Amino acid sequence: MFKLAVVPGDGIGQEVTAQALKVLDAISKKYNFAYTAQTGLIGGSAIDETGDPFPQETQDLVAQSDAVLLGAVGGLKWDGPEMKVRPEQGLLGIRQYLKLYANLRPVKCWPQLIEQSPFKKERIAGVDLLIVRELTGGAYFGARGTKVVDGISKAYDTIEYSAEEIRRIVNVAFDLAQQRDKKVTSVDKANILDSSRLWRKVVLEEVVKHPEITLNHLYVDNCAMQLCLNPAQFDVIVTENTFGDILSDQASVLGGSLGMLPSASIGAGTALYEPVHGSAPDIAGQDKANPLAAILSVAMLLRISFQQPQAALAVEKAVETILNQGLRTADIWTPGNIRVGTAEMTEAIIKEIS
Repeated sequence: MFKLAVVPGDGIGQEVTAQALKVLDAISKKYNFAYTAQTGLIGGSAIDETGDPFPQETQDLVAQSDAVLLGAVGGLKWDGPEMKVRPEQGLLGIRQYLKLYANLRPVKCWPQLIEQSPFKKERIAGVDLLIVRELTGGAYFGARGTKVVDGISKAYDTIEYSAEEIRRIVNVAFDLAQQRDKKVTSVDKANILDSSRLWRKVVLEEVVKHPEITLNHLYVDNCAMQLCLNPAQFDVIVTENTFGDILSDQASVLGGSLGMLPSASIGAGTALYEPVHGSAPDIAGQDKANPLAAILSVAMLLRISFQQPQAALAVEKAVETILNQGLRTADIWTPGNIRVGTAEMTEAIIKEIS
């Protein structure tokens, strides 16, 4: 029996996670697999109750689980320069605790929503890419500090990678590309940065073990431009932590709404699944949030951690069907479609699954 840890977090994270669990329950009955789900605290809600954004009880829960489903963390209540403990520390904490080194963010331009994108439709038609971002190294985890030299304040952040860290993430990208179109774009800044030169060296060493993969390299600034000019050229993009953070947020615009984008973070053991969107406190509790990113995150969970590919496909097909039927939450609604709330959208998905 699969063990699932559920950490809804804050704001709309609590709403969309509850709806995603309803879909998981429906799909488990249809495909006859069993799981247990236990809930823990993370983020602002954990700070309010325990003073810790990633309390020991939640650490114990996720350590004993096969997968984690997370909602979102953060909110104005805990945001301010005077706040020493922040919800986002819970997200970084769980990633570090579970040793999650690869963030997988698929970006698909659903044809039913093509008018939602700020890009011209002929430019984004057919976009279906996957960004594989290294999650535990680089400037976010390197040496950092602030100092005063000759009366002038200076700050530094260090980008540091070992060859093994790079090897590990690029092989994740190569393995995932095998299941797709077998094309990998490695993104670096090897014309300037030593860390990127090592990155490219290791990528070239590893690709010879995967002769079926077509590999190309782009500097990060060119990749950012190409994501605007010709995003359909990409299949799998692999890059380091900071570049991946920026490029994945840029690519999220292609699909028209953050409410449609799932993600997974994987390591050697328990994996974490979460929608890309934030906690959106301005619409929390109003039945306005789009649950589809959380529901599609469940599809990723089914495929990767629960090893239920047919169930995952059924969830994705259900999403496609209800979009074809014209159902839309506020973030993806256009005149002529059917505007629904969070719960009604989920019920339509469950009806289609059943």
